[in-house]
Amino acid sequence: MNKNQLLVVLAALVVAVAGLTAYLMFGSDSAQTAGGATGGWTIEASDRTLGKKDAKAVLIEYAAPSCPHCAAFNEGVFPILKTNYIDTGKVLYVFRVFPLRPDDGAAEKIARCLPEDKYFAFIDLLFRNQPLWDPEFGVTDVHGGLVRLGRMAGMSAEQVDKCIDNSAEDARINAVAAEGERRYSVNATPTLILNGTVVNNTSAAELSKLIDAELAK
Repeated sequence: MNKNQLLVVLAALVVAVAGLTAYLMFGSDSAQTAGGATGGWTIEASDRTLGKKDAKAVLIEYAAPSCPHCAAFNEGVFPILKTNYIDTGKVLYVFRVFPLRPDDGAAEKIARCLPEDKYFAFIDLLFRNQPLWDPEFGVTDVHGGLVRLGRMAGMSAEQVDKCIDNSAEDARINAVAAEGERRYSVNATPTLILNGTVVNNTSAAELSKLIDAELAK
């Protein structure tokens, strides 16, 4: 094999390795995309979801664990949507944390430390027990409150602190928030995205109408 032939072979190997790397990082199993670059939606492998992956309607919620309006939505609206649309396979629900304060990031990091099938139960625990840890309720020992909730979920104080100290999760949380701002102009919580379109009304009745319209298309 002469020098030119060797260079051709090496170039081919570089292309093949690059292609394999791209497939492993961005292959079809890592994300589900629909819509255009400026609209639509992308389901990432790191997203926490409920419902069928191939549901006709995709509902993304950007929420902050410390947000009282999010807690009200979680208590009064979400159970209706879950029963009528998510559990029946009509809607894929995606929950994303949009932190309003550092405590929201800490809460999310604790939730992410739990087994994936325990994630939504802990988010619900955070919402229902905001008076135990949320500064908006006058709580001054936020860390102590989060440790208490972590213990309710079966974690030790040491485990909770280790989760909170995970700087890699900070990068992911910030990236999720930045993408929400860029793609959907998210600046408050809860913000709902139905099949790539921002929904301004979060009542159960209005959401049901909008979802039914998407399912009828």
